[in-house]
Amino acid sequence: MQIFSDWGERAQKMFSNLPQKWDEIIKNPMVIVALIGLLIIFVILFKASKVKFTSRMLTMMAIALALSTILNIFRLYRWPQGGDITLGCMVPILLVTFAYGKEVGFITGFIYGFISLITDPYILQPIQVLFDYPLPGIAMGLAGFFREKRLLGVFVSYFAKFLSHFISGWAFFGSFAPEGMNPAYYSLVVNLPLVGIEMIICMVIIKLLPVDRLLKIINPDYKPLTQIKKVA
Repeated sequence: MQIFSDWGERAQKMFSNLPQKWDEIIKNPMVIVALIGLLIIFVILFKASKVKFTSRMLTMMAIALALSTILNIFRLYRWPQGGDITLGCMVPILLVTFAYGKEVGFITGFIYGFISLITDPYILQPIQVLFDYPLPGIAMGLAGFFREKRLLGVFVSYFAKFLSHFISGWAFFGSFAPEGMNPAYYSLVVNLPLVGIEMIICMVIIKLLPVDRLLKIINPDYKPLTQIKKVA
């Protein structure tokens, strides 16, 4: 079937020619400056939040990033100018976010965006890179505000992801719009189905998984809010 051959081709493309892909990134030094600037902001915020990274937490973040990168291979649809519908590639990052909280979700999403940039770069200019790579990943951290209302957390995260891609499409991909079509409308009709369908896939997966059991495996100190209330 075509979809299986597409997955094999995508896996090969993602992990081949990495030096050439890196060269493409460093040809745009302002991209590096923008990413470093965003990283500095993260470091400042994390110091303020006093999050303590344990070896187990870092291991779980690494596993989530590896799983998300692998799941990103299994795309169901690819828009020519970028944008995929995958088999729920953000689910591992969402689970880490639910297990450890929003701060860990933000940094894991940021790293995932950087990995996506390295493995599948599509660069028009530095600001576009921020809106298409790290910011959509960072958006997954918003689910940490809704650790006990997980479907709502998925919705909020994906809505923020949609806004990021929508702004990028409107501001930087308007030239791809058919003649006479408003760039904002073009971005809406492209990004809403792509992000919306993937959000529904993630919601279904989250609903079907034994999430509480998984969160206890990821973070043994995790306690559902309902359990905390019973103890209190």
